[in-house]
Amino acid sequence: MPRPLDEAVRRERERRARAQRDSRRSIGKDLAQVGALGWTVVVTTLLGVYAGRWLDRRLGTGIAFTLALLLAGVTLGCVLAWQRLNRS
Repeated sequence: MPRPLDEAVRRERERRARAQRDSRRSIGKDLAQVGALGWTVVVTTLLGVYAGRWLDRRLGTGIAFTLALLLAGVTLGCVLAWQRLNRS
């Protein structure tokens, strides 16, 4: 005679396995992921631009640091987005 807890655990495992096997991602989840990935790239890019502008003003170097840190921010944002996409 199965115990109630064992039976509940078995049913839950079967339900999760069935859901994982049969499920497709909803459009809402896909849109949320695209938004999160976009923000990851945008925020790192803006941080790079902000830090570059601050350094350029401080050191009087024109736009050298702004451009360098802009590229670094875009690169970092894309790498982070790629990692997040592969984790999902």
